Amino acid sequence: MKSYQFLIFAVLLFLSSCKLPVSKAEKSKPLISYVDPFIGTGGHGHTYPGATRPFGMMQLSPDTRLDGWDGCSGYHYSDSHMYGFSHTHLSGTGVSDYGDILLMPTNEVVFNNGADGKKGYRSHFSHENEVAEPGYYKVFLDDTKTEVELTVSERSGKHKYTFQEGAKQIVILDLVHRDEVLDAKIVLESNTQIYGYRHSKAWAQDQRLYYDMIFSKPYTKVTFLDDNKEGENVKAAFEFDASTGNILEVTIGISAVDEDGALHNWQLEIGDKSFEELKTEVQGVWEKQLEKIIVESDNEVYKTNFYTSLYHTMIAPNVYSDVDGRYRGMDLKVHQAKDYQYYTVFSLWDTYRAAHPLYTIIEQERTNHFIKTFIAKYKEGGIMPIWDLSANYTGCMIGYHAVPVIADAYLKGIKDYDVNKAFEAMKHSANQDKLGLKFYKEFGYIPVEKESESVSKTLEYAYDDWSIAQMAKSLGKEEDYKTFLERGQYYKNSYDPESMFMRGRFRNSWFAPFDPYEVNFNYTEANSWQYSFYAPQDISGLMKLMGGKEQLESQLDKLFGAKKETSGRNQADITGLIGQYAHGNEPSHHMAYMYNFVNKPHKTQEKVHQILTELYKDTPDGISGNEDCGQMSAWYVLSSLGFYSVTPASNQYIIGTPLFKKATINLENGNAFTILADSVSESNKYIKSVKLNGKKYPYSYLNHDDIINGVNLAFEMTDKPTGWATKDKHIPVTEIKEHQIVPAPFIANGDIAFKGSTKVTLQSVSKESEIYYTLGNDYIKYEQPFEISEKSILKTYASKDDKKSAVITTTFYKIDPNVKIDLKTKYANQYNAGGDNALIDGIVGTEDFRTGTWQGYWDEDVVAIVDLGKSKKMSSVEVNFLRDQRSWIFLPTNVEIYHSLDGKRFQKIEDWKSPKPQNTDEVMIQTVKTRQTINSRYIKVVAKKLGKLPEWHLGYKHDGRSWIFIDEIQIK
Repeated sequence: MKSYQFLIFAVLLFLSSCKLPVSKAEKSKPLISYVDPFIGTGGHGHTYPGATRPFGMMQLSPDTRLDGWDGCSGYHYSDSHMYGFSHTHLSGTGVSDYGDILLMPTNEVVFNNGADGKKGYRSHFSHENEVAEPGYYKVFLDDTKTEVELTVSERSGKHKYTFQEGAKQIVILDLVHRDEVLDAKIVLESNTQIYGYRHSKAWAQDQRLYYDMIFSKPYTKVTFLDDNKEGENVKAAFEFDASTGNILEVTIGISAVDEDGALHNWQLEIGDKSFEELKTEVQGVWEKQLEKIIVESDNEVYKTNFYTSLYHTMIAPNVYSDVDGRYRGMDLKVHQAKDYQYYTVFSLWDTYRAAHPLYTIIEQERTNHFIKTFIAKYKEGGIMPIWDLSANYTGCMIGYHAVPVIADAYLKGIKDYDVNKAFEAMKHSANQDKLGLKFYKEFGYIPVEKESESVSKTLEYAYDDWSIAQMAKSLGKEEDYKTFLERGQYYKNSYDPESMFMRGRFRNSWFAPFDPYEVNFNYTEANSWQYSFYAPQDISGLMKLMGGKEQLESQLDKLFGAKKETSGRNQADITGLIGQYAHGNEPSHHMAYMYNFVNKPHKTQEKVHQILTELYKDTPDGISGNEDCGQMSAWYVLSSLGFYSVTPASNQYIIGTPLFKKATINLENGNAFTILADSVSESNKYIKSVKLNGKKYPYSYLNHDDIINGVNLAFEMTDKPTGWATKDKHIPVTEIKEHQIVPAPFIANGDIAFKGSTKVTLQSVSKESEIYYTLGNDYIKYEQPFEISEKSILKTYASKDDKKSAVITTTFYKIDPNVKIDLKTKYANQYNAGGDNALIDGIVGTEDFRTGTWQGYWDEDVVAIVDLGKSKKMSSVEVNFLRDQRSWIFLPTNVEIYHSLDGKRFQKIEDWKSPKPQNTDEVMIQTVKTRQTINSRYIKVVAKKLGKLPEWHLGYKHDGRSWIFIDEIQIK
């Protein structure tokens, strides 16, 4: 799989010119030899094995897969056919994009890629003939007997093709490869140089990439597909004279700005350097980069996992500005970066947790560039990125996590940017009205019926707001500090004291039936188990809600000891399970460290060691979930060193357990932070004692300043739990003490839609607060449950001392007690819309199915019978169905409506046929309505499923089946 034939002498020469901090750290061989880029290319890691430079614009890598979830990076280790080699790739994402400008050497002019099983330019290959190293990739193509080698600079790269002696030499340029092409062009500048562009649409809706490439020898003939040099279907075949030698090199530069940018990028970065010179240079850069942390151990697997992880943290975000500083901004216009490099690919929902805190240690100058980039994106596009990709806001994931990245850096002394503008952008992000923020600001939580993923958004917004408060306090902005510290406590409004879980508030009652194992629309890529421990800014406050340290510890024990299975909708991201702890997805990443907060650090040590040694392997499927642009690997890097960033912007790291006998972090300020672990081994995973600069250190947390000042941290390890760091004065504390809020009360019992009457019980998570309510004009103090027997509007709030919560308004609906509904098929609990009476409760669904107002049925017909209690005259029957095909929700193929006087003999009064499903992302509500006046008692609705998804749908290849979403059978 790997080759260790490195040009060590050249690498050492290169390093001799680099000013590295003086350190006694020792490496027995080049650190790049420990990096295995194939790790993560199997399973669901979604990484790529090709050549790239640290944080580089170009990712020159092989393409073995054209689509599908496990094809997000363009390569999967289980594949055996190579389509070619493109110049942009994403590392570990859950959505596909990139794969731009494919080149493929072959022996004949053929434009079909062969994916359809017909003759094409793709070739079989074997992993035995494949090599991947930092900055270098090589493979042998079996079908054409051609060897391919790839290497790169920052914005440019080289291909080296060694054809079989005497074979035809043809290179296919495919600008159609992978995502939808909006426009493409090839310009023949000469018989050795071509240039052009490719504009495409995928995750990024308008990606613009320009290229300039030069061949090492002239082509003798060029053939275009359909004679087209530009348009949406541009491919070309370049033929070369085999008599001039069997080696062909292609040098290429890319740019998001224009063709001149692409030309200048390769000219200034590569120029006339040979392939070997470029390879030596990039591997020297990688060696220097990896030397930022030197670990020493006799365990070669641990070192491979460590340096591969460190490597993975350094391949994104990606430089997006050209050598002259020009770049394409979020307004798709060209801008100039004068004193920094501009970046893209910020997977912030993932990377704010550990990757960016790692960068504040080993990439401080680059962190300044990241934040300058955030500010620029704010100026260009009106908001800081949540998940930006190639000058596009993708709208992916939740939170506004550029905010804690800035706060964490600022509070650690990284301030080489416009601090006031950064703070302005942070507040701007938090004060939007979209993505549920309007309701979050008004109520202190996001109601289920107002916004999807309401629990996760509430919790993550609260953490982001707390980080704004910390920066505001440092800047002396007291009013902002108060506002955002209060908002940092809004997580309390999602806590259900009875179940001890974070739950969705549906019409101010708890979403029910409740199953903490259920993956549903209240959470982001998770269930309640995996979000109920998320209040890293106020773990003491969360602990108080749960009833104290013992209760929090008990809940953590239950988390790690729970059954592994989840219920509800399938969520491919929930992997790497230890109980319901899901290491393959980010919301779980801090949980193992929470035992330190309850005086049980040995449990943290056990769990962290288990994760490090069981969920990271030196195999293609060695990452337990999507790599997510460095976050999975950053967790490993930090945790294997012995600490983790549970609460970025607190300037503290929580100590876990070290994996290496010695580790040295070489800092940009010239200091070296050294970690020693005496007697560490597979069994000696427990900490017996710690010394900081030779002095006894009884605390189970570490301060950022200690790292940056370059102290020595020495662990004494043993094979049994000890009493180290178990006293209250030695444990970490994250706590919000000032500006305490009063959580909003909730409806603990009572039906929002009821027959006859319903008894309402109000409750608050704050036992000290008083609750007030009104069903009319005057508020009265809540003393005991009360009864509602008519349609009513309930308003309620809680108060304590001189503070009060938000006022929460809930409408109660009275269902005609004579009307009954008999559901012949069972809805999915996660889409229950309030229960059995949801289709007759008078509440009509909106266009967002995730707000809980629709009843969902998976892969089955819907049959429902409404009994009006007695025969009535009715002018129409209306039934609503939702279409949201991106979410696999299709209209029924046909809807039949019947009526009956006796409930036995039914007569059809409507037979609606759905048009054939078309490939569209448009969301719509379809109303099916009868057209005749009748006297009847019973109405039966039959909605027929589509079943297997159409061939054009993404789910077709996975044998996907359709959902029917129905709401409100209205009889008028």
